[in-house]
Amino acid sequence: MKTSLMRWIKILTSLLWILILGGCAFVYVPLISRPQPLEEKVVDGEGEAKILLLEVAGTISEEKRRIPGVFEKISMIDEVREALKKAESDEKIAALVIRINSPGGTVTASDILHHEILRFKKKTGKRVVASLMGVAASGGYYVAMAADEVVAHPTTVTGSIGVIAVKFNVQELFNKIGVDQETIKSGDKKDILSPFRPSTPEEKKILQELIDQLYGRFLEVVTAGRKNLDRERVAKLADGRIYTAQQALGHKLVDRVGYLDDAIEGVKSYLGLDKASVVVYYRPGSYKSTIYSGLGEGGSPVFNLVSIDGENLLSSQGVRFLYLWMP
Repeated sequence: MKTSLMRWIKILTSLLWILILGGCAFVYVPLISRPQPLEEKVVDGEGEAKILLLEVAGTISEEKRRIPGVFEKISMIDEVREALKKAESDEKIAALVIRINSPGGTVTASDILHHEILRFKKKTGKRVVASLMGVAASGGYYVAMAADEVVAHPTTVTGSIGVIAVKFNVQELFNKIGVDQETIKSGDKKDILSPFRPSTPEEKKILQELIDQLYGRFLEVVTAGRKNLDRERVAKLADGRIYTAQQALGHKLVDRVGYLDDAIEGVKSYLGLDKASVVVYYRPGSYKSTIYSGLGEGGSPVFNLVSIDGENLLSSQGVRFLYLWMP
């Protein structure tokens, strides 16, 4: 046993010296994983007509997800737009089902997704159905308002219609540990909502006016998306509270309660299709085998949102205006 081990050590040592004396061969292995073009996969059904299943999961953000030098993924905005563009060029796509599992996100990202889906509908004339999963609140519900029909899973938590901006006041903490902060500014409002001092009453009024305008935008989107609700009724429902699927149905915030396959069957029935292939777009290396594949990739219905990083939505990058459910 010992003799055999020594023989292998000598062989490996000889090979190492050959490499050193004879020159080195370098193999380039890229560290950053670049996104590959979207590909199509049938995950359910059959037939020439296709129903595209598109996923909006996790916090809605325009930020790219990446680990510098190791991993890079395009933003949710880019990915959804790319998928819609691909679907536009496929005449066999008969309808779009958007599976939403999100507590919301930034105001702008939510609005862009809503806009892109409306643009897709206008350009193609294809039917769009939103299937709400575990959580489809605030910005998640905002996105659903672009759909022709909203189907809530029996255990969906939705609603939370409203806007929020959060800051942490660390002045007292800094005072205790002896850290001081100095700001040189061109105007007294330049550092509005600074975490290093309390907000003045005037600053709070300014921010409230901004919040109210963004809230008004949310009300307009819901009123336009829910044809059977007027703005006054929407405003009464939009105090930030969340609703169960049955409560949302009772308030006419959704059209019906059912599972994802119910939403798909509803599309087929509406379009008069006896059969259709349910397809998803995916990137090489990811795994998609059923209509529920990917459900846990950032949009699981957890109520402790501390576990949702949200692309650093509340990081030191500054205050952001959010359509986000934040219990």
